[in-house]
Amino acid sequence: MRILITGGAGFVGSHLAEALLERGDEVFAIDNLSTGSIENISHLKTHPKFHYTIDTITNEPVLAELVDRCDVVVHLAAAVGVKLIVEAPVHTIETNVHGTEVVLKLANKKKKLVLIASTSEVYGKSGAVPFREDADLVLGPSEKHRWAYACSKLIDEFLALAYWKERKLPIIIVRLFNTVGPRQTGQYGMVIPTFVRQALAGQPITVFGDGAQSRSFTFVGDVVRAVVALIDEPKAVGQVFNIGNGNEITIEQLAYRIKTLTGSESEIVRIPYDEAYEAGFEDMPRRVPDISKVKALVGYSPTVELDEILTRVIEHFRQH
Repeated sequence: MRILITGGAGFVGSHLAEALLERGDEVFAIDNLSTGSIENISHLKTHPKFHYTIDTITNEPVLAELVDRCDVVVHLAAAVGVKLIVEAPVHTIETNVHGTEVVLKLANKKKKLVLIASTSEVYGKSGAVPFREDADLVLGPSEKHRWAYACSKLIDEFLALAYWKERKLPIIIVRLFNTVGPRQTGQYGMVIPTFVRQALAGQPITVFGDGAQSRSFTFVGDVVRAVVALIDEPKAVGQVFNIGNGNEITIEQLAYRIKTLTGSESEIVRIPYDEAYEAGFEDMPRRVPDISKVKALVGYSPTVELDEILTRVIEHFRQH
């Protein structure tokens, strides 16, 4: 197959490109390098079946040509990270909503399959844990910028499903739960690379809030495996799937785990949300997926658990 990855020089995109090339697919990547990095794909540049374009997905003539050349579009390009979302809500909303609008419009001309990467953030403040794809979604008030990202990705989902219902464009939506692994940067607030960098540098490990909020972390290789399996499965079209790992850990426990694994002398310091982000910041107390739906369809189960994930991330930081 010929597969276009938007955000192809990003953390997840570069790992997906590797996996697709390994199985013999031809990969086209587009990225404006706003959050991605050319270093993520530098080792792929000489591969005869890898092609990359440095541009924005809102450049319609460029994207239209790439979509026409491919059989499938994996749409990963988005504004990501809580820090970026809080500081630049206009950029977040415009990037996510308009970018997806352009991708769907161009894919619809030739009815190309589109896989949309959404997020566990869309579950918002729901207390119905573990989260099921058919559960109610509970977002905070619109005056809290923290919910802008969740809302923008939810609009992406509604638009994609509308294209499927009204115009028969084949789409698949995946809600990713805290995807982590080598190459991920902590630049925009991702917690594991931030903690690892701080621990290795002997700096204070900064836990936001009281540290009791819990998350479940999924290795990027497991996410990629699920995405590839869903692309290959015709029954996935028109559906929404959680992709994650059901094992959760509090952020405070995570900080201590990373401190131990790195052998760091760093102090663990709590920083109030108001100081870390903005006044009145709200967070999700838990974020745990129900993955029974994707498991039933394509046999997905996570294979890499947290300690091994952390070990790989720590080794990557030490090497770089």
